[in-house]
Amino acid sequence: MEGMRALLQGSLGQSLKAMGEEDRLAAAWPVACGAAMAGRGEVVGFVDGVVRIVVMDVAWMQQMCSMSGVLQRELAKIAGVAVTGIHFELRGSKREDAGRVIRR
Repeated sequence: MEGMRALLQGSLGQSLKAMGEEDRLAAAWPVACGAAMAGRGEVVGFVDGVVRIVVMDVAWMQQMCSMSGVLQRELAKIAGVAVTGIHFELRGSKREDAGRVIRR
């Protein structure tokens, strides 16, 4: 199964090269984290190396925060983009009050 995942990641990475960085990260998100998590979070921005992800609820935000290092590495590898951090924020909350930036 890991071999298939690596093949898909490499293939996706090659096909994303013509897209902008934010679009590449959005396309890489489901592959980096899996369908269940991807359905609870969405890439909505990318500025100065930080990916902005809006998360459906607090429980999923905690899960994503606990996996931030893995998610950051996988997104960078698949999308071919230098990712220096991930900013998680709750859907419907004020961005500056609800978010957490995790840098590794």
